[in-house]
Amino acid sequence: MKRRRVLIRGGAFASIAPVVRSTLAADYTFRQFHNQAASSPLHRRLVEMWAAISAETGGRVATEVFAENAGIPGSDPAALKMLISGELDFFTLMGGILGQAVPVAEVQQVPFAFRTAAEAHAAMDGALGAYLREEMAAKGIHGFPVGAFDNGMRQTSSTRRPIAVPKDFEDLRIRVPAGQMFADTFRALGAVPVTINVNGIYQALKGGQVDAQENPLAVNEVFKLYEVQKHLALTNHMWSGFNLMANGALWRGLPPDIQAVIERIAARFVRAQRDDQEGFNAGLRATLAERGMMFNDVDQNAFRARMAPVYATWRQRLGGKCWDMLEDHVGRLGR
Repeated sequence: MKRRRVLIRGGAFASIAPVVRSTLAADYTFRQFHNQAASSPLHRRLVEMWAAISAETGGRVATEVFAENAGIPGSDPAALKMLISGELDFFTLMGGILGQAVPVAEVQQVPFAFRTAAEAHAAMDGALGAYLREEMAAKGIHGFPVGAFDNGMRQTSSTRRPIAVPKDFEDLRIRVPAGQMFADTFRALGAVPVTINVNGIYQALKGGQVDAQENPLAVNEVFKLYEVQKHLALTNHMWSGFNLMANGALWRGLPPDIQAVIERIAARFVRAQRDDQEGFNAGLRATLAERGMMFNDVDQNAFRARMAPVYATWRQRLGGKCWDMLEDHVGRLGR
């Protein structure tokens, strides 16, 4: 089964043609999309991961990795549709957006649930992650046993004023990614959520379309948001990761030995990227302060107290089984 397709920039896969490269020697040629910049730890580790897979399979697998989803219109939501349809082979995506196709994936973004990235990793590598993979499979997506790359704990940066207490969110236009959990969380805090793809955050802040955004510190650095932001509150309001996924039909069609190599090597590079990202985020408070951003810590209890209606709504939407698995990891929420 040879899969050889090339990207025509400026649209989705507008045409399909033979790939004229060394991949002609490969039995399987794939494309891997992700939404981060080429300078990110995620991109570097994905490139290394697929190179290691190619080496271990004796060149039978050749994969090209595309940063920022290769510039396709629609970014993450569009790439997710391509993955499910079989137009895209491999993809990494956060749970909040994956929730458009696999609703229970939004559990990864429950606000003020995971207190650290390590706590989230344990959940994703454990029973909760296994349950999510079952739900993904039902939607035509293959997930990986150790497949949650890290983005980090999400913080809030703003142009208009610092965020210190919940009332500072009132009437603040804040950029959020697609995903109902994000919208519900910030509405509960009194903000006005505005959905914009990650590659549009800089211009939205610069042009005044939004007053604030929320992301791990690494996003502020990689996308140079410090050029258009001033205040950064360490709200730690959500964990953010990137789920490594394959088109389900493609995965089922691969020989067991190829599947085993991909899963084993993916687990190694997922763990390496988690360490990279932790170190990257940890060092960025000093770096971003040097770039002119002003930091402040917050009392999370005041913000968490506003989440009771969000927890009640999402316990019902995600279902008791999923919610109980989450609470097994993080403790009781809002009850």
